[in-house]
Amino acid sequence: MRHFGIIGYPLSHSFSPSWFNEKFRKEGVNAEYSAYPLDDISEFPALVADIRFSGINVTIPYKQKIIPYLDELDASAQAVGAVNVIRFSDGRMTGHNSDVYGFKKSLMDFIGEAVVSKALVLGTGGSSMAVIAALAELGILYDRVSRDNAKGISYKDLTATALKNYNLIINTTPLGMYPHTNSKPPIPYEALDENYFLFDLIYNPENTLFLSEGLMRGCKVKNGFEMLIFQAEKAWEIWNKP
Repeated sequence: MRHFGIIGYPLSHSFSPSWFNEKFRKEGVNAEYSAYPLDDISEFPALVADIRFSGINVTIPYKQKIIPYLDELDASAQAVGAVNVIRFSDGRMTGHNSDVYGFKKSLMDFIGEAVVSKALVLGTGGSSMAVIAALAELGILYDRVSRDNAKGISYKDLTATALKNYNLIINTTPLGMYPHTNSKPPIPYEALDENYFLFDLIYNPENTLFLSEGLMRGCKVKNGFEMLIFQAEKAWEIWNKP
């Protein structure tokens, strides 16, 4: 039997085990997929020493912290600086990134032929790295918002007037994710209207407070569920390539 899994913390919200195990059942694949919540990334070596994995997904907060534990990075992970897929082959662990593919495909389905004047990316963690890589590939200009002024625009400087420079806002932070559903990024929601596209990488709950604020103001909104499906399909392709 082949063994797959996902590492991160927390993982009670994770969709991946049920999706992959159902895929294995339908396709007759002799494999299992489990969640492995790690309190600290330093627990990773013991995990992979104990179980002979064929592949692992990586989620918040370890997409960047996992890199020193890997033998190499493929071009996608090198370009992004974050890993969400680990392939095990010939005794080596290689980091890949399928988030860029998943986000890019989902975003194009979302905005269609609409013109994006400029995107605003909320957050500067590992997930944001995939988002800005996809935006760069699509030729979409962007700014990043962070609690750290050195990494982008600070939230305190993001006024209603400043928000008018953008029409696509992407939340890459965990704010609003289950079980902390009463939180949201601190942006001037009163400035939003029907001209805005709001994309939240979170998929549980279906409508975060971030998206709900947009819906109340006529924004077009999308959560991260479709992106998750696309990146999972890409991960399966990576694990099974020759």
